[in-house]
Amino acid sequence: MADLAGKREFDREKEGVDQGVKKIKSDSGNGAEAAGESGSTNILSAFQTSAVLGDSAREKNIFLHGKMCGQDAVVILEKTPIREDVLEELLRSSSLTLDMKNDIYSTYRLQAAPHLNEIKATVVCPATEKHVKKYQRQESFLVEETAEDYRCITLPYIQRQSFSLQWVLNILEKKAEADRIVFEDPDPDVGFVLLPDFKWDQKQVEDLYLVAIVHPRGIRSLRDLTAAHLPLLQNILQKGKEAILRRYQLPASKLRVYLHYQPSYYHLHVHFTRLGYEAPGCGVERAHLLPDVIQNLQARPEHYQTRTLHFPLRADDGLLQQFREAQRL
Repeated sequence: MADLAGKREFDREKEGVDQGVKKIKSDSGNGAEAAGESGSTNILSAFQTSAVLGDSAREKNIFLHGKMCGQDAVVILEKTPIREDVLEELLRSSSLTLDMKNDIYSTYRLQAAPHLNEIKATVVCPATEKHVKKYQRQESFLVEETAEDYRCITLPYIQRQSFSLQWVLNILEKKAEADRIVFEDPDPDVGFVLLPDFKWDQKQVEDLYLVAIVHPRGIRSLRDLTAAHLPLLQNILQKGKEAILRRYQLPASKLRVYLHYQPSYYHLHVHFTRLGYEAPGCGVERAHLLPDVIQNLQARPEHYQTRTLHFPLRADDGLLQQFREAQRL
């Protein structure tokens, strides 16, 4: 279930982002700490691949399902972007093998030094069936959800599911990822934590991706928002943009700030991505710009309790089945 089984996105989708996500990063100990491993330990050596769930030549990634120490696991391998600050070394030190030459055109296979040829690895272990389905290639369908559909179909379905938010609470309570926090407003009513999405390796601002996770509990998604939440949303928008400008020198005019519906996990969070970076889930069928959300609530306090919303669901999504059984698809 792609959207409801969730991630931080995130990539961050996620994105990615559920209980059991453990990040391995070769350039820091953050993910290794979360996994309970030292930075030099290669836990992937114990991974046995059983299936390729999906891959993308354009995104330069592959999603694998298999076993790790007897437990189901999902491993995501993704080529890291080429950074401008290493271009000179990359061009000077790499070896070239000619593949083809025709007049002014030639193609080569370039073999870079190991430290310039990184692959980001994300490990979900133990992985549930929902995690496996999340990364599996599937057809998608656009759902039209009225306010009544939400009350009678979506909300009961959400309440029946066991989507763990422990990893979110760990972040808010500083039990995990505290060293990754970019900014925090600790106010219990309008405060939030801003930190990088797992889909961003933090090495270049061109694909900046951060997520603001709110401190108030019990706000599941866009559907729960009313005018009473305007101070919270305005605080996130203002202070989030200010924090990104201070840390990354990226002005508000270069940011896309939005919420997902359906979200990947049911604790309110806001995505901050650089304009021009085609982050997963930033399309019009799922992303709602935060300034538009604020204006809608200012004009009509119950806007998101009453309006019809559209969102994509994948073929194996349990919620999609609920809409089919209700003959709403």
